[in-house]
Amino acid sequence: MRNSVPFAAALVALSLLYAAVAPVSAQEHEYELEMGTVVPSGSPWALQLKRLKKYIEEETGGRVKVKLRLGGSNERSLARRAQMGSKQGFAGSVGGLSSIVREVNVLEAPYVFDTVEEADKALDDPEVLKQVRKILEDQQLVFGLWGENGFRSYFSRRPVRTPEDMKGVRFRSQEAIAHVEAYRALGASPVTIDVANTMTSLQTGVVDGFDNTPLFAMATTWYQGLDDGERNLVLSKHSYQPGIVVYSKKWFDTLPPDIQKVLLSVPYELTTWGRDQVRKMEPVLLKNLVRYGYAIHEPTEAELQKFKDKEKGIPEAIAKQTGPAGVKLLKAVTAALAK
Repeated sequence: MRNSVPFAAALVALSLLYAAVAPVSAQEHEYELEMGTVVPSGSPWALQLKRLKKYIEEETGGRVKVKLRLGGSNERSLARRAQMGSKQGFAGSVGGLSSIVREVNVLEAPYVFDTVEEADKALDDPEVLKQVRKILEDQQLVFGLWGENGFRSYFSRRPVRTPEDMKGVRFRSQEAIAHVEAYRALGASPVTIDVANTMTSLQTGVVDGFDNTPLFAMATTWYQGLDDGERNLVLSKHSYQPGIVVYSKKWFDTLPPDIQKVLLSVPYELTTWGRDQVRKMEPVLLKNLVRYGYAIHEPTEAELQKFKDKEKGIPEAIAKQTGPAGVKLLKAVTAALAK
């Protein structure tokens, strides 16, 4: 019994030491970054976001915990939550974001970019980035980095070779001015439908086609929404769609400067890596679509010009519609492409 007191004291001392040390290795994070997105698990977009998560958590020493909420249904709702501060981040398409940040519609207006090289040149231009950051800040959002969905094309029940082939046809449209106006210019009937309800709308005949990238069509299985014998894809590549990551400004402003610096200093390599992952998949995806019964048409320059002629002036009209900041952004993009 005489030795029990020192032994008990040693146990107490040891437990106190453990209590003091254990939380250092198992301490809870100080800040949480919950990011909403419609991107599906296993997609190149999800892989890019996982790399972003790893970067943020490592560079902040675990002080920021990133929670990726993949597979959401409505980009507008997710973007709005980030804007209001109920979620700390949003990752999605610029088109999805444009429903609450109207000025960025100009980036997805028809034929603003003809190649991915042009898109990279403009989006990475310092003046364009400056304009985008200011536009987002005015809407309580903070720019994180670019991603990529790529060039959108038309999937339809009936073959499309000219704008006249689209006249009166109901196409699913993203809820973005740039997309709706582009359809109207071609004489089509756009129906705005969110991601979650598009497949059902295709299967039930609410719409007879949609526009998106081969990657998104495959990742969401929308390509299955058109019946065998009615599967057509014309590679119009009429709209380049960037992906984007933004943070809630309300949340961002509560962070200490060192963490803010981490979030604003995402390595450019993460952007280029994400773009490369998307681009290298396209040839394989097109072959798979052929295997699934799609008739794929690569338009001639003459055929493509007919679409461009119909949609001429839309970027400028959209910029004017969205206000001075939209006009300024389009001018910055045009200037970047002219360099």
